[in-house]
Amino acid sequence: MADFTAKDVQALRQSTGAGMMDAKRALEESGGDMGKASDLLREKGLAAAAKRTDRAQTEGAIGSYLHNQAGRPVIGVLVALGSETDFVAKSDEFQTTANDLAMHVAAARPQWVNVEDVPAEIVSKEKDLIAAAARNEGKPDNIIDKIVEGRIKSFYQDNVLMEQTFVRSDKFEGTVGEMVKRMAATMGENISVNSFTRLAVGEVSGE
Repeated sequence: MADFTAKDVQALRQSTGAGMMDAKRALEESGGDMGKASDLLREKGLAAAAKRTDRAQTEGAIGSYLHNQAGRPVIGVLVALGSETDFVAKSDEFQTTANDLAMHVAAARPQWVNVEDVPAEIVSKEKDLIAAAARNEGKPDNIIDKIVEGRIKSFYQDNVLMEQTFVRSDKFEGTVGEMVKRMAATMGENISVNSFTRLAVGEVSGE
């Protein structure tokens, strides 16, 4: 029999947001190991969140961030973070995350929300440029496709919000997409970034 107490169940519930029975089962399956139990709950939660992605989002919040520091470009960002219910949308965690995402957009300067949003002609052009650069570097033709595949991922990580590493590593270590999925799993709703707008005054393109 797994070695854990009611206090362990409560601690696991508080750290993961899981229900009592789910926390208890996870501890039983992991032999009382809190770390493994947390991972199990996360895996199950993310799987359940993936199944919720087709559920309608009728609520949400607009996150905002304004950077107006003397001597630096003025940057303003709005982010639309969608949810299924008003209850979740009005929660402190949801509101804070929406604002944190706006701060991220200000700093990381993504151009699109999801990989699927990147126009096909831009992806095609980028792949052609990568392939040409690899040939100029003297790379053999038989590995060009692999080089393109690897470098196009870097392009997405630089330019697509969901693929970028979240700038607030003190709050979450991973990509923005992983953070949003974790929130969806914890809150039990279909949550996603629907859109963002980034405006800058005095910012030089490419700086």
